[in-house]
Amino acid sequence: MSASLSKKEIVDLAIEIIIKAVLLGVILYYALSLLKPFIIPVLWAIIIAVTLSPLIARLEKRFPGKRTMIITVFTISAVAALLVPTYILSDSVLSSSQQLAQNLKEGSLTIPPPSESVESWPLVGEKIYALWNNAATDLENTLMQFKPQLQEYGGKIASAVGGALVGILQFVVSLIIAALFLSKSEGSVNVYHAVSRRLIGEKGVEWSQLAALTIRSVVQGVIGIAIIQSILSFIGLILIDVPLAWLWAFAVLFLAIIQLPPIIILGPIIAYVFSYADTTPATIFAVYAVIVSASDGFLKPLLLGRGVDIPMLVILLGAIGGMILSGILGLFVGAVGLALAYKLFMAWLEGEVKEEIAELTQKLS
Repeated sequence: MSASLSKKEIVDLAIEIIIKAVLLGVILYYALSLLKPFIIPVLWAIIIAVTLSPLIARLEKRFPGKRTMIITVFTISAVAALLVPTYILSDSVLSSSQQLAQNLKEGSLTIPPPSESVESWPLVGEKIYALWNNAATDLENTLMQFKPQLQEYGGKIASAVGGALVGILQFVVSLIIAALFLSKSEGSVNVYHAVSRRLIGEKGVEWSQLAALTIRSVVQGVIGIAIIQSILSFIGLILIDVPLAWLWAFAVLFLAIIQLPPIIILGPIIAYVFSYADTTPATIFAVYAVIVSASDGFLKPLLLGRGVDIPMLVILLGAIGGMILSGILGLFVGAVGLALAYKLFMAWLEGEVKEEIAELTQKLS
């Protein structure tokens, strides 16, 4: 075909193609810029919809014809479960902060002196005892010694709290979008499969199903285990009368999600419990805390990778690597990406990719 065109016609055709490609790129870039604020909420909505789809299907079988009502009730309940505690906690923190500031101003805030057993803690006991004792006898001067650090970390804490509130509101938006996906699940799945077939070919549907199963596996094996460890930690902390048990349980949840051992939080609490509790209950709590921290060792093989034809290690590495790169959302995106890469690599080893390339070359020729 090119032999029948003159040199000038070939140049004009190339210029026209370049101009059209540049214009198409500009339009796509502009469209992506407009959609950028919605990408994260929509990705979360897809993850939520994929995770909840089996549950909604089971409830629909029990209550035929009530799919819309089930999704509506579930969405309202989930939004209320997020917003109501957030409002109560925010109001409580604000009131406590104001009261704390007032007490500091009036000098009525007192801290009980430490027990003598604190000084016997290994490595840090003497320093903690001295600091605690100074705070109990002269709190104002003790705080003034750490004024720069308190101001610095206070700003960071305020920024983190603001980010958390924005994240919660963003998650509420994602829940609403997920409800729309679930209410139109058949159409959403058809579009998803069509896009997958267009991008990947005949294996598009199979790989799209693999992506959905991987997301559910991460929810079960990472988020699920973290929630279990957090709840178990909360129960133990409540039973042993540790102050701010909900805060430490939330810290355990966060550490478990980012794949760090909860003993980082529970270890110092164990030492604190030994400072005020009797030896027997303190020892029981210490053993319990260690078991809770190590429970992911036998829970992961049971939950992570369940129902997915991908090794557990691949999903776990993808989740951890994705989280390091992209935060909590990367848990899912990274696991799906590495699972698909593993599947592609195994297909290449088995020769399937070579066969598909050969067939495609034959068709083009």
